Amino acid sequence: MTYKTLGPRPEIDVRGLHKSFGDNEVLRGIDLEIKQGEVVCVIGPSGSGKSTLLRCVNLLEEPSKGQVFVGGAELTDPDVDIDAVRRRIGMVFQQFNLFPHLTVTENLTLPQRRVLGRDKAAAAKVAAENLERVGLSEKASAYPASLSGGQQQRVAIARALAMGPAVMLFDEPTSALDPELVGDVLAVMRMLANEGMTMMVVTHEMTFAREVADRVVFMDGGVIVEDGTPDQVIGNPRHERTRHFLSRLLDPAMAEVEEETSDQVGKRD
Repeated sequence: MTYKTLGPRPEIDVRGLHKSFGDNEVLRGIDLEIKQGEVVCVIGPSGSGKSTLLRCVNLLEEPSKGQVFVGGAELTDPDVDIDAVRRRIGMVFQQFNLFPHLTVTENLTLPQRRVLGRDKAAAAKVAAENLERVGLSEKASAYPASLSGGQQQRVAIARALAMGPAVMLFDEPTSALDPELVGDVLAVMRMLANEGMTMMVVTHEMTFAREVADRVVFMDGGVIVEDGTPDQVIGNPRHERTRHFLSRLLDPAMAEVEEETSDQVGKRD
């Protein structure tokens, strides 16, 4: 992992966060700080609240209770200029969400012109710079349908970077990709981490979390179960819930055997 100096203040600060959908309480009191320049990977089983937490950080989901601060500004303050704060936040989803009728360059320049007010030439310059960063300069005139899934996700990352964010949020950015396409996307994310970008990453990529993250947060049942360095959380977890999750994730074949054995025991009983 690349060692770096982290900023003194939290870039993301979540305090007492709750989120319910009807009677289903998905987040049950989350407290989390992410410093400037820090990379935090959030792991956990499906339904643990990982993606909901991420979406609450930029208010794509409205928290039921609690506070969220980004760059010192409280997003949960009713009087906040939410659009101004969101300009500090880049978001990359599982799906690429590119406009199919626009070229790669046009996908990058449109939000710059509409949100940041850049003129066409300035937006095109920034687009070209960020396509080069993700290794896709030669695809500037291509349409999304002609790109692989991995290339489309790298374009989505470049589009987010073109807005000049201070924070990047990634919601399982490789989950929709074929395995052979994952590496190129993770390489771009490694580059951003090495450059000192503050990143919050919901992921199942344990190798990436081990090598790139400053901290790993394990969630289950809407709470943070463990929070520590990759060596602590992945290499030597303290909680049985974490150990069980990692064993199933890192050795799914063994998990299947355990399930079959359990089923057989249940039938005998």
